[in-house]
Amino acid sequence: MLAVGASGTVGRHVGLQLAATGVRARTLTPRALLDPQSLEAAAQGVGAVLLGWPFPTAEGAAEAVGVLAREVGRVVFLASARPGPPEGEIEAMLAGSGVRHTVLRAHGFAAALQWAEEIRGGGVVRGYGGAARLNPVDERDVAAVAVRALVEDGHDGARYVLTGPESPTQAEQVGIIGRAAGRRVTWEEIPRESARRRLCAAGRPPAAVDGILDLVQARIAAPEPATTTVQDLTGHPARSFRAWAADHAALFR
Repeated sequence: MLAVGASGTVGRHVGLQLAATGVRARTLTPRALLDPQSLEAAAQGVGAVLLGWPFPTAEGAAEAVGVLAREVGRVVFLASARPGPPEGEIEAMLAGSGVRHTVLRAHGFAAALQWAEEIRGGGVVRGYGGAARLNPVDERDVAAVAVRALVEDGHDGARYVLTGPESPTQAEQVGIIGRAAGRRVTWEEIPRESARRRLCAAGRPPAAVDGILDLVQARIAAPEPATTTVQDLTGHPARSFRAWAADHAALFR
């Protein structure tokens, strides 16, 4: 198995879980996605690929998808909960390429790590949409589903939406982290435009920032519904945000 462009938290857990089953996995840096010759050399003889796309545009994606369609038997594509450009474009490329593929759509718990500095520094998290009920999923659960899709038949063409078992508001998530870390933590609401400036200043592409804020705004009015996909595919219930916070409390102290 080859992981390319997916060497972050989910990719690491996929590698660990595959190793526990005796499956050998290799990881390529995201840069390899933009080098068709290197990607082709690495993909030869590989049965399945875990694919992430960490770039702000789909430039170079057509060539990468073409290489994978020629060289590998199966692609599992990691996408966000609400795919926008370039992820939507890449999904269409995979569908048009003829390669067997599965798409995993998820908003990971690790997104909460963006609050770590503020929690450690003063206990006040400033953000937009504290009332938004997002439904994040533990990266270990995403990895478990990815492993099934990589090694089992029966997942071709599937678009799996992965969530946790509940939809806490962002303000509630901050409080959960604070209790796990033994700190008093509060949420301070800021206007959407202020949040946009902060995210853009952190280096995120404006189009991606607008997509994030649109999702948050939508979840203020309507909570993100929970799915049972993790349990259906892995046999164990999805981990709760409280469990994740307890496991990662040291990062917020």
